[in-house]
Amino acid sequence: MSQETKNRLIDVVLDESSIGQGTPDIEHERAVAIFDLIEENNFQPAGDEAGGPYRLRLSVVENRLVFEIAREDGDPVITHVLSLTPFKRVIKDYFMICESYYEAIRTATPSQIEAIDMGRRGLHNDGTQTLKDRLDGKIEMDFDTARRLFTLICVLHWRG
Repeated sequence: MSQETKNRLIDVVLDESSIGQGTPDIEHERAVAIFDLIEENNFQPAGDEAGGPYRLRLSVVENRLVFEIAREDGDPVITHVLSLTPFKRVIKDYFMICESYYEAIRTATPSQIEAIDMGRRGLHNDGTQTLKDRLDGKIEMDFDTARRLFTLICVLHWRG
């Protein structure tokens, strides 16, 4: 098995007790992020020489983000628990601008939609970088993988 095949996620599960029923827009974002993440990612717990592929279960427990990482066969690899506090402001701002974006799609001009979308992407990038920084030395991943994970974290936080 090549390193590229080993250092990746093959399954992502969101803890149902952490999420709940969302709006169609939020559910769509979640489904697209999971699909995109599984299709293309680079993911490896730091120091795990055996490699993957990996399964990831994400949940929110007592205001903490829990990454439960297992091998393809389900054997546990490691669990990382992160405080959600460093993400709260960017997630709050991100959801506010997402609401504006979805409303703008229905009523605004193309230039207004583009301006809102630029702000939305900027906030998403800020959250992605925060995630990469918080997982530095714990999980190795590229920026695109971190972007998709940040989208899922937003969905979990929205429900958490």
